[in-house]
Amino acid sequence: MTLLIESLFSVAGKVALVTGGSSGIGQMIATALAANGVKVYIAGRKKERLESAVAEISRYGTCIGLMADLSRVDECERLAAELASREPKLHILINNAGNSWGQPLDEYTEAGWERVMNLNLKGVFFLTQKLLPLLDAAATHEDNARVISLSSVGAFVPHGNAYAYNTSKAALEQLTRMLARSFSGRNITVNAMSPGWYPTKMNAPLGDEARDAWLANTPVGRLGTVEDAGGLIIFLCSRAGAYINGRTIITDGGETL
Repeated sequence: MTLLIESLFSVAGKVALVTGGSSGIGQMIATALAANGVKVYIAGRKKERLESAVAEISRYGTCIGLMADLSRVDECERLAAELASREPKLHILINNAGNSWGQPLDEYTEAGWERVMNLNLKGVFFLTQKLLPLLDAAATHEDNARVISLSSVGAFVPHGNAYAYNTSKAALEQLTRMLARSFSGRNITVNAMSPGWYPTKMNAPLGDEARDAWLANTPVGRLGTVEDAGGLIIFLCSRAGAYINGRTIITDGGETL
């Protein structure tokens, strides 16, 4: 039995893929992992943004960028194959890539619905499926491989007109539970992180008034930071979080209480 901090919370030497790691919470998570000795791959669609994020994250540790549009199954398969050509094992998969679409109910378009669902839900399922050989190769009884998907408090707080986004995140939490059960005996745990308001590009269109209202209703009196997002992920990926499986952990400072 080892209860020292260095053993309980170490993630050094692992390999991780963070989708959507070139901005927002994904970049926060990738930075925290790289800073703690993880070899981090980040996937994104926009070359310039990806290159900029790789340069920034590389100040803290090892980071490699891979282009991919994960709303397409063929791209999920291609990314998995490219990663397999570089690494024999994948210890950590962070399914963070996502987008949103807001329109009034009577104007909501099929294109907007599909744009969100294809990336936020379909992409998560099929990328996880395609990466199973690498996750299996990393998984041991003593140190499970980890899959962590990014949900949102929008999964259970039906505010705004982000119909597809909120619905996709609720479905993602059920998918998390289903995968955790399906992976029984494979030494792979599956969990979800449900953030509240973190300063990101996705939240920016909501405006200062919405941000300030959220902040005023948050008991801890601040918005989320890289330490909050990164610290939770490190916990879930370390020995300290190894017995948590099929769960969604909310990180919102108590705003949704």
